[in-house]
Amino acid sequence: MTTIAERLARFTRSVCYDDLPQEVVHEVKRRILDSLACAFGAWDADPCRIARRVAASVSVPEGATIWGTAHKTSPDLAAFANGALVRYLDFNDTYLSKEPAHPSDNIPAVLAAGELAHKSGQRVIQGLVVAYEVHCRLCDAAGLRPRGWDHVTYGPFSSALGVAKVLKFTDEQTRQAINLAGVSNVALRQTRVGDMSMWKACAFSNAARNGVFAALLAREGMTGPSPIFEGEKGFMKLVSGPLELAAFGGDQDGAATVPFKIRETYIKHFPVEYHAQTAVEAALALRSDLLAAEGPTAVEAIEQIEVGSYDVAIEIIGKDEEKWRPKTRETADHSFPYCVAVALRDGVVDLHSFDSDRLDDPALQAMMQRVKVVREAAFVDRYPAAMPTRVTVRTATGRSYTRQVEHPLGHPKNPMSDRELEEKFMALSVPVVGAAAATAVAETVWKFETLSDIGELMPLLKVSDRE
Repeated sequence: MTTIAERLARFTRSVCYDDLPQEVVHEVKRRILDSLACAFGAWDADPCRIARRVAASVSVPEGATIWGTAHKTSPDLAAFANGALVRYLDFNDTYLSKEPAHPSDNIPAVLAAGELAHKSGQRVIQGLVVAYEVHCRLCDAAGLRPRGWDHVTYGPFSSALGVAKVLKFTDEQTRQAINLAGVSNVALRQTRVGDMSMWKACAFSNAARNGVFAALLAREGMTGPSPIFEGEKGFMKLVSGPLELAAFGGDQDGAATVPFKIRETYIKHFPVEYHAQTAVEAALALRSDLLAAEGPTAVEAIEQIEVGSYDVAIEIIGKDEEKWRPKTRETADHSFPYCVAVALRDGVVDLHSFDSDRLDDPALQAMMQRVKVVREAAFVDRYPAAMPTRVTVRTATGRSYTRQVEHPLGHPKNPMSDRELEEKFMALSVPVVGAAAATAVAETVWKFETLSDIGELMPLLKVSDRE
């Protein structure tokens, strides 16, 4: 019987740039640009500074760049520091299935491997297609959250295989990378329960660091326990439960070719947990309705706010009591009450919506206490194909206003245009590196497949001479 590790290795080895549809190549470039936008936006964040200092304590002259600096370190530490930048704002792309995930969390690991080995843009694109495909297919196969494990537990597998593709591993090296990635990298869901810590930004970057490390060990001949998924004490028995992987992108399913999963991932329009995207859109539209009907003081007259949603969203961002009194950005951007309240009060949700003065604002805190999150039975079976959220407010006049959103901007059924993505990139990057540098980065990413060595991109990411 073919094991899951053998299937994953075979798929990884089979991906060829010349066989990739051009729209898939384009989506890879869009995800790189989006991830770099998030990284620039998070440059000054405390957990990112900590990760950067730790990575910079190791110097490897021929290693991988810590983004924003000229310092090169080991590829696993680069993946960790750069991954924290991509993830911190909770603004990078998302995939929702039995297990939610942020597939772009794999990008720093694959780029670190590509830079280490002086690989071309085309080779790195292949590695990213592999990482996205593996990550999303694992999320389709089994949920980890109900069993107490964090979604990043799938990350060592996808990152290791993306690296294996970039570094041109043999079948044996690839299988061993899978075994090593899976045996010791299981993460606790406590990361996302109650008050959230800095670790939320680092949980996947640590998983990716472990994936890179596993791949490098396998390249040198290290073996790992097998069968890692089906074994007596393996991944399925102890972590995921039964896993059945569907056909991979590029495979034939009858007369049709299976589409690659990257096309089903979602780019974010707002810097909030993805299940809150529709809630924010609904709240902003509702605010406009309210002001048009009742005048400029209408927001102050809101007496009740109801957010109708589905089970997964409520479990993640609408259940814990801390969501009604967030003390950190990490908790606030994972809070239905906060995201809806700040949208209603401010009429905008951006990076500054989570500054300490907003978290401490008594009026905003009071509005959060008027938020009630309810389960809408009609929404349950529509997720994840749709993400319906209904926001209703009642004012002191006794009138009620309701807005419902199904697919937020950036969802595959409501895609973000290249122009809108560039606007997001420029908004996050220009304040950090300036317009000229930001433009140079964007131009390089849009022609990423033409790079003979992706290391050409790294100097363009330089922020300052201080780090």
